[in-house]
Amino acid sequence: MSENHEPETREDAEPTVPAEEPEGAPTEERLIEPEEVKQENGGDGESQRAAVEKQPEFVHPEGGWGWVVMLASMWCNGSVFGIQNAFGILFVSLLKEFGSENDEDLRFRTAWVGSLSMGMIFFCSPIVSVFTDVFGCRITAVGGAAVGLVGLFASSFVTSLGALYFTYGVVFACGCSFAYQPSLVILGHYFKKRLGLVNGVVTAGSSVFTVSLPPLLSSLLLRLGLHNTLRVLSVLMFLLLLAGFTYKPLLPHRAESKKASLKRICNVQIWRSLSYRIWAFGIPAALYGYFVPYVHLMKHVEERFGTDANKEVLLMCLGITSGVGRLIFGRVADYVPGVYKVFLQVSSFLVIGVMSMLIPVCDVFGGLIAVCLLMGLFDGCFICIMAPIAFELVGSENVSQAIGFLLGMMSVPMTVGPPIAGYLRDRLGSYDVAFYLAGIPPLIGGAVLCLIPWVEQRKRRKERKNKTDDSMAQSMITHNDTEKNNKLESVI
Repeated sequence: MSENHEPETREDAEPTVPAEEPEGAPTEERLIEPEEVKQENGGDGESQRAAVEKQPEFVHPEGGWGWVVMLASMWCNGSVFGIQNAFGILFVSLLKEFGSENDEDLRFRTAWVGSLSMGMIFFCSPIVSVFTDVFGCRITAVGGAAVGLVGLFASSFVTSLGALYFTYGVVFACGCSFAYQPSLVILGHYFKKRLGLVNGVVTAGSSVFTVSLPPLLSSLLLRLGLHNTLRVLSVLMFLLLLAGFTYKPLLPHRAESKKASLKRICNVQIWRSLSYRIWAFGIPAALYGYFVPYVHLMKHVEERFGTDANKEVLLMCLGITSGVGRLIFGRVADYVPGVYKVFLQVSSFLVIGVMSMLIPVCDVFGGLIAVCLLMGLFDGCFICIMAPIAFELVGSENVSQAIGFLLGMMSVPMTVGPPIAGYLRDRLGSYDVAFYLAGIPPLIGGAVLCLIPWVEQRKRRKERKNKTDDSMAQSMITHNDTEKNNKLESVI
C-alpha cells in the first residue's frame, strides 16, 4: 500500500501528508495579522508586514535537481511499502523459522510482526508531520532512514518473535514512517504545474516494488535463508538514507508569531467539521480486514493448493492493478464534483469487502487471480482519492493535519486485523472464517461514508438560509433607516 496525500493530484501513493505545506512554508505566503506581529515584536508589526509583502513570489523550478528528488522519492515509496506489501512471503518463512508443530497460537503471534510494522507507519504520521515542520524534510528523512536501517539489520540477528516485534515491528516501521512522509512533502518545493505527473511517477514506485519483490524474496529465502535475506533488504534502507540527502529545501520559511506557529502545529479546527469526523471514523472502521490478505493469503494458498503453487503471482497482481487503479480512478475523480468523490471510496470498500469474502470460495487458482486483480484495482481507487476528499472536507489550509490524524487513527485496525485472522486460523484450522469476517468491516465503513454527502448538503442549505435571513434583515434595517431619514426631511 502506498499513498500520496496531495490535494493537487489524484495519483496518490500511500497514505501521507500533501506537498502543499512543506516544512511549514506553503507556496503562497500567508501574511501575519498586524496584531500578532505587534505582540511579538513590540509594535513594529507594520514595517515587518511591509517587508513580507515585498518578498517576490516563489517560482518552482519545475525540473532541474527536482528530477533527482523525484527519483529519490520514488525509491522511498517503493522500498518502504514494497517491503510491507511483500510481508506475506516473509510470513511463511517466519512460521518455519520460529514455529513448532505444537504451537497452537503460531499464526496469531507471527502475524503481529507485520501488523505492528504497518500499524506503526500510520501511527507515527501525526508526529512525523510536526517533525517535518520543525526540522525540515532532509533531517527528518535521513534520520528516519537511519533508524529503519538499524531496525531491519538488527532483525536479521534476532532469534525470537518477541525481539522481532521490537526490531521489525517498532524500530524499522518508525524509521520508515519518518523517511516516507518528507519524500512527498519535498516534491512541493520543486514542482507545481507538473506535480500531478511527478506524483504519478513517485507512486509507481510502490507498485513496481510490490510486483518485483515477491519473486526476489522467494529466491533469496530459498538460497540464503531468512536472516541473510533481511540483511539484503537492509541495503534498500541504506540507499534510502542516501536518497534523503537529495532533499534540498527551496521554499522560504514562513514568517509568523510563536503563537500562530503553535496553533498551526496543534490544529484542532478540523474536528469541528461533522463530515470530517464521519470520514475519520468511517475509514478506520472499514480497514480492520484490509491488511489480512497481504499477510495471510500466501499461507492460505499453500494450504489450499499446495506448496508448489505460484503464490507470488497473487501479490504481483495486487501490485499491478493497484497502480492502474490509481491512474484510472484518479482521473475519474477529476470529473466528480465536491464531496461526491466519497462515493468512489464507498464503491472501493464494497468491492474489497466482497472480494475478501470470495477468497475462501475460490477452489481454482485462476479464481484467486481474478479476485486479486479486482481487489488491487479498487485498492488503488481507495488510496488515490484520500487527499482530494480531505481537501473538499477541510480546505487546503488544514488538509495536511487532517490526513495526518486520519493515518494515525488507521493504525489501530491495520495492526489488529491480521493477528485476529491468525488467531481464527489457529483455532478453526482454516482461513475461511477469517476471510469471510475480513470482508464485513469494509461494507460497514462504506455504509458510514454514505452519510457525508447528506451532511454536506444539509450544511449548505443551512448556510444559504442564514445568508438569506441576513440579507433580509439588512434590507429591513436599510428600509427603516430610509423611512426615518424621509420623516426627518419632511419635518425640516
